[in-house]
Amino acid sequence: MGRFQELAFTPLVKQHQQEYGSRRQYERMAEQSPSGNTLGPDEQAFIALRDSFYMASVSETGWPYVQHRGGPKGFVRVIEPGLLGFADLRGNKQYISLGNFDHDARVALFFMDYPNQTRLKILGRVEIHEHDSEAPALIESFRPTEKSSVVERVILIHVEGFDWNCPQHITPRYTAEQIQEVIAPLSERLAKLDAENAKLREELRARSKIERA
Repeated sequence: MGRFQELAFTPLVKQHQQEYGSRRQYERMAEQSPSGNTLGPDEQAFIALRDSFYMASVSETGWPYVQHRGGPKGFVRVIEPGLLGFADLRGNKQYISLGNFDHDARVALFFMDYPNQTRLKILGRVEIHEHDSEAPALIESFRPTEKSSVVERVILIHVEGFDWNCPQHITPRYTAEQIQEVIAPLSERLAKLDAENAKLREELRARSKIERA
């Protein structure tokens, strides 16, 4: 069985799958699912291109909490196939996720590619480096180029399992950068046409002056 299904498909989950007719389908899928916690080339390349992700944790009172994290592409780094890391920057100082991790190190991540309607789910365990001997070197290695950003700690995530989701119900959305990439050829063509038109107008004005002389 795939490691993700092993962790996520609890007896109660399987009971509902059986009830609604999807259990046999997932049993067949489990035979082809990743069996371990090692991210392959596709997963590593996908994460390297993401500029945000969603992170879920659970508090000591049992309430789940989902946090959105964003940054430049590649701010979440694949340190090795089973280990991710990112810089935890100073924010609104609520520290909800941080407090939850003190209670339970388990975490769920969603990496989204909205234009291509693709989603990568990862289950893992958090390892926090802030005041320990490894923290200074890790913080320095993850320090962003933006000088105003303050790295308070580095969060490492040991991958326990992962799974790709189907594209159903993922609404395509595009960032300003992605839109610019799509319209760049059109913008270049328009600029070229404007330059050609300006040159033609100059030639017509010059010809008109000669004819009137």
